[in-house]
Amino acid sequence: MEATVTTANNEEKTWGGGDNQPLGASYGKMMMWFFIVSDALTFSGFLGAYGFSRFKFIETWPLADEVFTHFPFMHGASAPMYYVALMTFILIFSSVTMVLAVDAGHQLKKTKVAFYMFLTIIGGFIFVGSQAWEWKNFIKGEYGAVETKGGSLLQFVDKEGKRVAIADFAVKLPEQREALTRNKTSWFMEDAETLSTYSVAEIQAGFKAHPELLIRTEKLTAEKKKTVLNRAESETRLQDARYVVEGANLTRNEYGSKLFADFFFFITGFHGFHVFSGVIINIIIFFNVLLGTYEKRRSYEMVEKVGLYWHFVDLVWVFVFTVFYLV
Repeated sequence: MEATVTTANNEEKTWGGGDNQPLGASYGKMMMWFFIVSDALTFSGFLGAYGFSRFKFIETWPLADEVFTHFPFMHGASAPMYYVALMTFILIFSSVTMVLAVDAGHQLKKTKVAFYMFLTIIGGFIFVGSQAWEWKNFIKGEYGAVETKGGSLLQFVDKEGKRVAIADFAVKLPEQREALTRNKTSWFMEDAETLSTYSVAEIQAGFKAHPELLIRTEKLTAEKKKTVLNRAESETRLQDARYVVEGANLTRNEYGSKLFADFFFFITGFHGFHVFSGVIINIIIFFNVLLGTYEKRRSYEMVEKVGLYWHFVDLVWVFVFTVFYLV
């Protein structure tokens, strides 16, 4: 349907998707740009909310260097931010291959377009798989912690300040523990907790048997390090323990503020959905290239349009990476 402007003398066509193109862009490109701008505003709102929440709860916000320390096939080795940096490099490199695919399309070189799009798809799959692997480790956790009745998080360290996993000192007590579910808990109980590996009593007993252990709170000092309590203070604080926290979820987070996990799952998940959608679209375009669809049209504009979307999700990740992992 053509857009028109009616004047006193004549009816002038402003744009029908043909030769009369605003900014020299086709209808498809303009619609892609409209989508990109609107989606950019959505991500801006999410990241703005994250920044506000982090500023408000800065004293209990987790340290990225302590959260993202895993690397595939290097179990137990501390590699802070290494794998996240590798993921980022792979995604940015996939933007380079997409640029090369678009350039080959301008030259009507079908084979090169297919080759570079294939590399882009592989890069996208690796990134999405890496995000899933990172989520798995974040959810599973590494050291564990306990939460007090007041909602404070207590972590365990040795005298040098290094984190100690609860599995390394907790003792097994001869007691029967059962997970509280809706049909096994009284109506006045607030929470129905899933069964953790260790009970609070087992952790308290293990802590008492290891005098070299100390407790670290989630609050940051002026040097941006977690506050470590002395032995007497540690024993006192541990008496208020109520829950054992293993890993992170939408309810509790062993790394620090609960809001960090909420934002992490939502924003990185939302971006991961965009990347996965881009991979699916790229696969469709890739097969169309192989079938010669765009060769017959003598135009690879579809490759260029999907390239705009792919560059957008790559650029958004740069901001997500900066906000979550670097700042």
